[in-house]
Amino acid sequence: MKLSIGIVGMPNVGKSTLFKALTNIPITIANYPFATIDPNIGIVPVPDERLSKLAEMNKSAKVIPAVVEFYDIAGLVKGANKGEGLGNQFLSHIRETQAIVQVVRVFKSDEIIHVDASVNPMRDIETINSELQLKDLETIEKRLSKLEGEARTGDKQKIKDLEIVNKIKSELEAGKLLFTLPQELLGAEILHELNLLTAKKQIYLLNGEPTDVSEELKNKIKELGADYLVVNLASNAGVYELVKKAYEVLGLISFFTTGEDETRAWTIARGTYAPQAAGVIHTDFEKKFIRAEVIQSDKLLEAGGWAKAKQKGWLRLEGKEYIFQDGDVTEIRHG
Repeated sequence: MKLSIGIVGMPNVGKSTLFKALTNIPITIANYPFATIDPNIGIVPVPDERLSKLAEMNKSAKVIPAVVEFYDIAGLVKGANKGEGLGNQFLSHIRETQAIVQVVRVFKSDEIIHVDASVNPMRDIETINSELQLKDLETIEKRLSKLEGEARTGDKQKIKDLEIVNKIKSELEAGKLLFTLPQELLGAEILHELNLLTAKKQIYLLNGEPTDVSEELKNKIKELGADYLVVNLASNAGVYELVKKAYEVLGLISFFTTGEDETRAWTIARGTYAPQAAGVIHTDFEKKFIRAEVIQSDKLLEAGGWAKAKQKGWLRLEGKEYIFQDGDVTEIRHG
């Protein structure tokens, strides 16, 4: 399971600084192709000290962390949907991501000019969200004409899809961000196909110091149903907290496999059953799942290895109804 995040914001708010900080922080994990794939796509390891401790215990030849892909796009300005600035064509680059980080400038500086001539985070958030909504409406309009024709054939699924898309259109026109809508609506197959930008969870990265953040701004973000982090990008402090926050917001956890050959972190959604978790390692493991041998990473480290944990009776055999927990270390038994 790959986690990918789009970075959006106005020009000169710190987007590129964030991207550079995320992709340039030195990392001690060996044998991992940690790099920027493209000028605007970076692969960032998920910081997790449990991984390095397990690898050290087993003297693993390879250490493979869970990773996040970050997509950085050109800054948006008011009217981008009409071609202002560089326009909004770059928004299509983040359509496949699972979440959006909106970088918002809260720091004051006479040296760094704001595109709207003043620092006003509330206004900037409204500008960016409006552009995301307008891009979604553009996507919906293109799909609606085709859907209307398909619904006229009497196809029940297409009629239902048309109802859903019209409902979504109304919500966008009313100024809603779609990720705040009920899950039964967001889970519709037609919405997965459309990959709408405002249906993705949002995290606001407030670039500056905590003293730059007003209560009004905090309340605004809360009203939007989103989460935020305050990070001073000038010092690179706290940028990895963003990766952890993304996991939290998206309801993701990590489990591990470990041995002499390799120690690896695997990403799954919280609440995943054992066979599906096994399927993340290999599709055959899900189909032929028998049992999972499981122990929490801290208990395994305390034991000093798999064999010692077994001697102490600390390993558990779990079946198909077991829900994997964050920090589980496993060996899968399969047919």
